[in-house]
Formats: sequence, structure tokens, C-alpha cells
Amino acid sequence: MKKYIYYLLFIVVLTACDATKRVPEGSYLLNKVQIDTDTKSVKASELEPFLRQEANASMPLIGKYKLHFYNIAPNDSTWLNRFFRKYGEKPVLYSERLTSISSEQIKLELNNRGYLNATVDTLLNIQDKKVNVIYDIDGNDPYRILTYTDAINDTTILKILTDDKKLNFIEEEDVFDLSVLEEGRIEMARQLRNRGYYDFSKDNFQFLADTTVGTHQVDLTVSLLNPTDSTLHQRYYMGNTTVINGVDNAKLEQSAKGNTLDTITYKDITIVQEKNRFLRPSAIYYNTFLRRNRMYADRAVDRTYTSLNGLGAVSQTNVNLFPVVRNDSNFLDSRIFISPGNLHWMQFGIDGTNSAGDLGVAANITYEHRNIFKGAERLRIRLNGAYEFISSGGVDDSYNLIDQNYYEYGAETFLSIPQLILPWLLQSLKAQPSASTEFSVGINFQKRPEYLRQFFNLSSRLQWSGMDWRLINTVEPLDINYVRMPWKSQFFIDEYLSDDSNAILRESYKDQLIARTGYSFLYTNSGLRNKPKNPYRIRAGIDLAGLIPRIATALGGSKTNSDGYEEILGINYAEYIKTDFDFAQTYPFSDKNSLAIHFGLGVAVPYGNSIVLPFEKRYFGGGANSVRGWSTRTLGPGTYQRNDTLRSDFVNQIGDIKLDISAEFRHKLTDLFEVATFVDAGNIWTIKNYEGQPGGLFKFDEFYKQIAVSYGVGFRINLDFLLLRLDAGMKAYDPADFEKKFVLFNPNFRDKFALHFAIGYPF
Repeated sequence: MKKYIYYLLFIVVLTACDATKRVPEGSYLLNKVQIDTDTKSVKASELEPFLRQEANASMPLIGKYKLHFYNIAPNDSTWLNRFFRKYGEKPVLYSERLTSISSEQIKLELNNRGYLNATVDTLLNIQDKKVNVIYDIDGNDPYRILTYTDAINDTTILKILTDDKKLNFIEEEDVFDLSVLEEGRIEMARQLRNRGYYDFSKDNFQFLADTTVGTHQVDLTVSLLNPTDSTLHQRYYMGNTTVINGVDNAKLEQSAKGNTLDTITYKDITIVQEKNRFLRPSAIYYNTFLRRNRMYADRAVDRTYTSLNGLGAVSQTNVNLFPVVRNDSNFLDSRIFISPGNLHWMQFGIDGTNSAGDLGVAANITYEHRNIFKGAERLRIRLNGAYEFISSGGVDDSYNLIDQNYYEYGAETFLSIPQLILPWLLQSLKAQPSASTEFSVGINFQKRPEYLRQFFNLSSRLQWSGMDWRLINTVEPLDINYVRMPWKSQFFIDEYLSDDSNAILRESYKDQLIARTGYSFLYTNSGLRNKPKNPYRIRAGIDLAGLIPRIATALGGSKTNSDGYEEILGINYAEYIKTDFDFAQTYPFSDKNSLAIHFGLGVAVPYGNSIVLPFEKRYFGGGANSVRGWSTRTLGPGTYQRNDTLRSDFVNQIGDIKLDISAEFRHKLTDLFEVATFVDAGNIWTIKNYEGQPGGLFKFDEFYKQIAVSYGVGFRINLDFLLLRLDAGMKAYDPADFEKKFVLFNPNFRDKFALHFAIGYPF
């Protein structure tokens, strides 16, 4: 097999030296297209979409990979040659006509961007059968705004735009850029449509530009076109709302002939439904936002669509608006059609497992009812189980685990209600858009030759967002996790949990109660109708554990166990505070190229009843979404050196502080395939100087020297609904390598390289 791989690589390298292999005589391969411009406000990448001819796709080091594939294939029709031709690319031949059109289109775009005196010269560099095309642009001085005034006679509209600062999209001395004016028109129209102007469009605004006032100067005036039948634009308010609650058109037509449907009024909406109704009226009301006598807003319609379609029980929503006049006022009556979806969903999965060489099998079955109480409530029940064959792994010949086994089984029940369930004091929050209340309860049992462990979980969550989806709030009033260790083998106790063993490991295998309360938010500058040029997101949160047990013990009296820990109901409880911050932003350079950056910081502090954080709440370094030159849980803390001979060393490679910084350049090869190059930096540290984690303590005067750095490449398959990612990372700076920290120029694929398969972008 190897000789065929080498043979294929040899052919690729050989044809790479002869990219003009299939270029006809008298023609030239378009080798490179370059745009050189001196325009400060228009980048070369912004002009690339106006090129009518581009060179064959190329990648660093590989070159014109698609052209190479095409050149490999002979003219016969074998399956391999058909494959190369299908995924290859014909040579792009230089066209004088298309080059001329490209030059004209670039000049036109520059004129639209304020460079009315721009010149575009086309330079050709011909060598052998290849040609490089250079578009040399001299922008000259751009035209700038001398004066900017408005001629909007509708005082109501003028006040809205002035108060909301929507007229400030351009100012004096700015470049006279038509794209900025177009964006301004769109934004002004969007604002007015959210303030009652239902039939308003961007075409109602027009600009008058006078370029004769001076050298490279423009007097700009924005005016408002009045309706043909009025001097003022009309504002609309919401009128009557009728909801067709899961009734198909055939039954509606039958109902018109005879009264076979129920019509009810709930609050201020009318609901038409069958006797066996689809959705409960309250569920409809709290997921529609077209309230009577409220001013019309596009975002209310958008939110109604997204909220109703977001209910698992609903397959489709249609909102129809009808302008009417009542008492000399303009109203919009709405008719909302809700179509039922598939209410029952079931999934069964079975997987092979490999945990540190221990082979096994895992299975799960999930059932979900998406309208269990007629309010689009989702009830999900999940059962899972796993079985593994465990080998001794050389732990101790006197304690032979060969033919021993590990099994796990558990169940979880989850209920989601599409509105906020709140105490009466907070009822004003009940009608928040896209709100939900979630409850879950779960139990899990693990049996290993070393121990028996039981997990119990009870959680609650409230979530809601703003009308434009930019801010999503999540409150977890109470999340309880109880870990119980009813049995541990004597060998396990002597080997890992004795008084002179790792303190972190001992704490991880004690009975413990974690009762936490948390709040987090996600903010993005991308809205339903707002697509920013440089999208970003901010995620932050805080967890507080132990507050409720502390209050309970303070009121009812506490009991201290033999280890000095306070207990509630005979159970030791954890106390800590944990905060996280995460920021990511994308900078598109063109349709195919973009730069994504990421910054993440987390700090967790144990206090009171906890010496160390619970194992599952501590941070780990490395992995597909961290510093990708390290495998998961193999980086840090600090300068800690991993002990590969110790099976339990993963417990030591966790910490209380985490820092992640990344930059990733993404290139789109096709609609399906993407590649990326990245640089990651970061590490984890401990808050306290734990005995089992030497070098892990965070110190302000040393931490920056302990930031690990890696670099690498990635390959992605973008299926729109799913992105599959394969990233290969290489260590560049290893703070734990005392002999040679800088390993950038000494790559070692054996222990300096990590491969990651994941779903979704890393940030």
C-alpha cells in the first residue's frame, strides 16, 4: 500500500512543476491575480468580488491543488481518473475581455465608494505559458462630505431618527461612500418599521448629492418621499389577533359551513381550535408578541415566528397581517396559523468504547414527548448503560484485575416548559420573549472492581432573551449533585486514598454534596435582522456553591464530622465561587477568508467547607477547544510535569484558573470544505499550593512565563447543519519541559503533536 501512496505523491509533486501541462498553444495560464491600491478606505480584499476571472484555487505549500488533481488524470475513463477530474479544476486561461470587464467593475465600485477620479491600470507579467495580472489602482483624492443636512418634513419621523441617532451614520469630512448611504437607508427604515411604520421601506429615503461645490467635496441632503395619497406616513398599531391552533385548512373550510370548531378568547387573543385542542391558550399567548393596541414592530413579528417555531410541537408558523382603519386610527389585524409537528421522538444508540485500553460497549435509549401537557412542554426520558472489560494495567501483580469488569447504568428525566415559572413577586418577568423553565432529575450507578459510586442530580433552570435575541439570560436557582461512595476496595484505599497519598485524589472519592446557584448570559451583536460586519459574542457567568446548605446549617445548627467538615443531613457539602468569561470575534476579509480570535478566562476559589474544588468543577488544559498542541487533560497546571507511569495522574492535571487565547485563520475551499491555520496559547493554574501539583501555583510574577503556545492546521467539512472538524496541533513552547521549552524549531511528532476530532468551530 505504501508504494502506491508514494507513487501518488510523486505524481502530485511532478505535475506541480508543470501546471501548464494542459494549457493550449497560444493561451496562457492565469497564474495569479493581484490588486494593488492606495485607497485607504477601500481594501484590496473588498474589490476581489468584482473580479470576473480568478486564478485556480491555491493553498500554501500545496499550490494549485485542484489543478494538480485535474492534470494527474489521463484522458481515459477509469474510475480513478474520473475521480481526479471531478474534484480537480480545469486550468483558468487568461481572457483579455474578462480582464477588461474586471477593470471596469473595479473602477465603478471605487466611484461608488467616493473615489470618483480613480484610475485602474492593468499590468501583465508573462513568463513561459503563465501570466500574472496586476490591477494597479491610483485612487487620487476621494470626495468628502462638506455639508450634511436633512430635508425631512415629517416631524414625527424626524424626531424618531434624531432621538435614536439614526441620522448620524455619516458625518461631515467622511468619504462620500454610496455603500454607507445604502446601509444608512436600511437602518433608518428598520428603525421606523419597529416604531409603527408597517409599510415603510428604504426606498422612501433619497439622497441629493451636489459635487460642484468644491474640489473633491459634496453637499449631501437626505429627504423623505411622501406617500402618494398623503403628506405623512401612517403609523400602525396592533389590532385583533386570531390564532388557528393546529387546525388544517380542510377543517377550517368545513367549519365555515357548520360550527364544528371552538372559538375562545384568552386575554386579548382569539383562538380557533378543535375540541381536542393542540396547544393550551397560555402557551400560545406567551409565545406570541402581537399585543392589541401596541405599536407595530417588525421585531415582534420576527419574535413570534421564532418563538412558535422554536416549540418542539410546532412544525410551521404563518403570520398574516391585514391593515384596517378603526376610529380614524390605523390597525393591523393578525391571523396566525400554527401547524402541529411530530409529537413523539425516540432515539437508540450503541457505541464501542475504549478507556485507556479497556474495551467495552455503551448503549442508550431516549424518548421525548413534545407536548406532554398541551403547552408544548417537552418531557424527555433517557436510559443509559455501559460495560467494560478491565485489565490490570500493571498496577499491582498481587491485585489482578484481569477478567474484572466495569458497568454503569442510569436514568434521567427532563421537563422543559416554554415560559417562566416564577414566584408571584416576579410575575412581571413571566412574559419575557423565548422564555423557558427546565427541571431535570437523574441517577447513575458506577461499579468498578475498585469501588461503587452513585450519582444523584436535581436541577432547575430559567432562560429568557430580549426581543432581538442579542442577550440571553440563564438563571439556575438550584442545582444539586450528590456523589455517594458506599463501597471502596481495601486495595484502592491503600493505594490511592491513604493519608500519605494525593490529597486531591482523596477528596475526589469522598461522599459530597454540591448545591449551587448560578447566573450566566450570552450577548452577541448579531440580531435577527442585523448581520454585523465583524460578529462577536460574549459569554460570562458566576456559580456559587454551598450558600443554601450554609444558611440551612446556620439556622438549624451544624454538625462537624471527624475530618473537620460541616455536614447537612450527614453529608459533607462543597463551598466555592466560580466565574467565567469568554469572548470571540470574527473578522471577514472576503467571502472565503476570515480571522477568528478568542479569549477565555476562568477563576474558581474553594472556601469554607472545601479545601479543594470538586473534581468535575475544576478546569483542564489542552484538547480540541483549548491549546490544541496538547491532548485533553495533559497541559498544566503551570509547569507541572506529567507522570505517564501513574494511572491516576489525570487528577493532578486540573486547576482553579484557566486562560485560553487563540487566533485562527479560516479559508473556504468550497461550499463543503474549509481549512484553517491557528495559534493557541494558555494554561491552567491552582489557587493553592497543593502537594500533589508542584509548579502549579499561580503567581503574578511568573504566570506569563508558563503560558503554553501551540500552532497547527485544521480541516473542516461544513454541512450547514453540522461542521466536522479535524485539527492537528504542534507544541511551540512547553512550560513543563525544563530542558527545552522552545520546541518550535524542534518538532517531535511522538510527544509534541496532538490530533483532535470535534464537532463545531472551536470558538
